[in-house]
This record gives sequence, structure tokens and C-alpha cells, in this order.
Amino acid sequence: MARLTADPIPVGEVISGVTRSDCGAISTFIGTTRVDEAGGPDGARVEYLEYEAYHAMARRKLEEIEAELHTSWELGAVEIIHRTGRVDPAEPSVVIAVSSPRRGPAFEASRHAIERIKEIVPIWKREVWSDGYVWVGSQVGTRPS
Repeated sequence: MARLTADPIPVGEVISGVTRSDCGAISTFIGTTRVDEAGGPDGARVEYLEYEAYHAMARRKLEEIEAELHTSWELGAVEIIHRTGRVDPAEPSVVIAVSSPRRGPAFEASRHAIERIKEIVPIWKREVWSDGYVWVGSQVGTRPS
């Protein structure tokens, strides 16, 4: 299952969703909001992230990635959930859980999924700093340079 949510991601439920008796491996990737320890100019820090999505296309692309995983590896189940809206430090913004009879395909499929999400899913991330914000991956920003 692949989906977007504006609510906190229930990581335990996602893992339970891919747990199967015929699979001996579950690989889970959890992307969380990181406070940039290096800081910005004048000690600025990331306070939170905000994600915006073109929902219809993003859902379709997440489902496309799920299908790619099933086509390329022997998997039991796949769950991909991405947040939209505000995500505070240490909160998950994306969770990918993959089960497989063997660990290799589970690891490989999980890695492939996060790389493809960044490559093809229309979800945009805004880093909100103590002194402004930056749209990551774009040329637009309002933080002092």
C-alpha cells in the first residue's frame, strides 16, 4: 500500500502491515526531520519541515514505485507512507516497510523506494529555519545568505 497522510505516521502499524509468516525479513526505512547541527548564518537552526504535494500525482507515483518493487524483487508486502504538512524534529516524514523471504531483496527494495520517491514523486520540502525558510531542491529561498 502506498499513500500520503497529513497525520503522524504510525510506524508500528506500518511494520505490522508488512509482517507475513512466509517472510523472514522486514526492512524499514524511516526518514525523520533532522535539526541541522551545523547551523546556518548567525546560528540559525531548522525548526521544522513542511511538505506539500500534488496529491493525485504523488499517490499515483507512490503506487508506481510499489509496483516497481514487486516487479524487481521477490517481496511479500510493501507499505510506503509519506507525510504532508508540518513535521517537527525527530518525527517521521516517510516510512517504507518491505517484507521478503530473504534480507537482501528487502534491503535493496527499501533503498530503491526512497531513491525513487526523491526522483519522481511530486512532493516538495520546505525547511523552516529560525531566520527564514528554504524550499529544498528549488532556487527560491528567503533565508539570509
